[in-house]
Amino acid sequence: MAEELTTSGYIKHHLQNLTFGPKHEEIEPGVWAPTGDYGFAMSSGEAAQMGFWSINVDTMFMSILLGGLMMWFFRSVAKKISAGVPTNTQNFAEWIIEFIDDSVRGSFSGGKNTLVAPMALTIFVWIFLMNLMDLIPVDLIPLAVAHGASAIFGVDPHDVFFKIVPTTDPNATLGMALFVFLLMLYYSFKVKGVGGFIGELTLQPFGKWALPINFVLETVTLIAKPFSLALRLFGNMYAGEMVFILIATMYGAGLVLGSFAGLLQVGWAIFHILIITLQAFIFMVLTTVYMDMAHQEHH
Repeated sequence: MAEELTTSGYIKHHLQNLTFGPKHEEIEPGVWAPTGDYGFAMSSGEAAQMGFWSINVDTMFMSILLGGLMMWFFRSVAKKISAGVPTNTQNFAEWIIEFIDDSVRGSFSGGKNTLVAPMALTIFVWIFLMNLMDLIPVDLIPLAVAHGASAIFGVDPHDVFFKIVPTTDPNATLGMALFVFLLMLYYSFKVKGVGGFIGELTLQPFGKWALPINFVLETVTLIAKPFSLALRLFGNMYAGEMVFILIATMYGAGLVLGSFAGLLQVGWAIFHILIITLQAFIFMVLTTVYMDMAHQEHH
């Protein structure tokens, strides 16, 4: 039976993903050895030992679930669309599409590319839904998953981890940013050719006489794009989740602090709605800008 969670243990528990990969056992403090089996990590230390060949199951599950919910919503609206008096749901879907369309028109001037607007719509709605999970009470779903796993598999609930906000996992944000980066490289080569792409890396911003300096500056700038895109989203959402977790720890500190925690949680949730929306919008706009840069001869 696991010991009662301390405040520190509570925070660490909520920041740990449900990780599946090659199992390890701690043969002595700080020394781990692979067991040859695969399974779920029972501690943050074991999760760290799993390395590259592991997967955060909760991140994948919530991402796919919310992505499926997004596609179901737009598909159901499209099937019921009417030229007459639109329903409230149709109005809402059209408002989102028009908002994204206006944003793309203002950021993308690289000619005709039928991929950019649908990608921007997908990115904005998907990231918004993933961010929105941060408003669900931090203990609600993780406790349900933990007790469900305990009832079905007989495991200790304290050994079951589950994070419901995919964007607080750097693997998710880096994965999305890497996809955008690869698309940007693809269109850079397609539109400008190999010579044009290399020329942008070597001849700007100081001309051909400063080629080595140009190459270093432009290469660093290029490589920094996916990392800045990913870490901006991750950092803001991780910090927001941490605040909710810290507020949750106050509920066990007595009636006065517990009552104050309730007010703090409501206030932070209202403010956090702005962060949730803004971060989805920023990721979408920067993706569109990067795609525009890939279509331009000079930027």
